[in-house]
Amino acid sequence: MKRLQIFGMLNKDMDQIEKELYRSVQGDDELLTETSLHLLKAGGKRLRPVFVLMGGKFGTYDLEKLKRVAVPLELIHSASLVHDDVIDDAELRRGEQTVKAKWDDKIAMYTGDYIYAKALVMTTELKNPRIHEILSRAMVEMSIGEMEQIRDFFNSGQSVRHYLRRIRRKTALLIAISCQLGALAADADPKMARLLYNYGYNVGMAFQIRDDLLDLSGTEKQIGKPPGSDMRQGNITLPVIYSLEDERLRLPLLEELDAIRKGHSGVGRAIDLILSGEGITRAEDLASRYIEKALAALEALPNNKTKRSLRDIAFFITGRNY
Repeated sequence: MKRLQIFGMLNKDMDQIEKELYRSVQGDDELLTETSLHLLKAGGKRLRPVFVLMGGKFGTYDLEKLKRVAVPLELIHSASLVHDDVIDDAELRRGEQTVKAKWDDKIAMYTGDYIYAKALVMTTELKNPRIHEILSRAMVEMSIGEMEQIRDFFNSGQSVRHYLRRIRRKTALLIAISCQLGALAADADPKMARLLYNYGYNVGMAFQIRDDLLDLSGTEKQIGKPPGSDMRQGNITLPVIYSLEDERLRLPLLEELDAIRKGHSGVGRAIDLILSGEGITRAEDLASRYIEKALAALEALPNNKTKRSLRDIAFFITGRNY
C-alpha cells in the first residue's frame, strides 16, 4: 500500500525513516540482510512510525531522536510478521512471497530474530529508561498474544472478550505505544502522552477488527493474500465468533470449521455462511465504537494539524478496504 495522502505533512521525514529502516538491517551476513530487506521492500502502511512522528509533534520535535523510536517499532512489527508467516504457513504477505515461502522456515525464524535484535540495538541509543521499560513490556505482551493465538487455533468456544484481549496484545498495544513513545521522546507533557496512548490503543483495536473483516470480505488484490486465510489457518476472528452465536448458522459453520481443520474443505462455504448473517455488521459496529473512543481521547489535545490528521487516520481505518 502506498503511503496515505493524510500523511503528506510527514512525507519528507517518512522518507528518512524508510531509508533508516533499510540501513538498520544491513549487516555482515548477506543472507540475513537480503531476507530482512525482502519484507521491508514489499511495503506496508508504516502506521507505527507515522504515529511516533505525530506523537512527537506534541513536544519538541526532533527527527534524529524520534527515528530511534520509529524505526525499532516498525522493525519489531516486521519481525513479528516474519514469525507469523512461519506459524501460519503463509505464502503471501503484502502481495509478495513471504520469507518462509521464498527461503524456508528456519531462515525465516532466524530472520525474525535478527530483525528483533536490530531493533533493540537501535533503541540503546535512547537514554530515557521509561521508553525502554514501555517497549520491553510491550514485546512481552506481544509474545503472550502470539502464544494465545496458537493455543486457540480452531477453538470455536472462545469468547468475544478472549478475542479482544488477544488482539490488544498482538496489535493494539504496539500502535498505542507508538503514539505514546513519540510524545515521550519529544519530552511532551505526560498527560498528552497518556491521551495519545488511549487514542492509539482504540485505533489499534479498530484496525485489527477491520483487518479481520477484510480477510473475509476483501479480495486477494485488496489484502495481498487469499481471502479466508485466517480461518484456513485456524484463527477464529470476531466475525466468526459473532456468527457462531447465531443459532441458524452455528451448526453448519461448526461443521465447516471442522472440515477446514481436517483439510477436507476450503473456506468458501464458511465465508458464505458468515456473510449471510450479522457477524460482519456486528464486528463493524464494534470497530466503530473503538474509533469513537479514539476520537474522544483526542478532544483534550491542542487543536493543530497533527490532531486533525490523527482524526483523519481514525476515520480512514474505519472505512479502509485494504
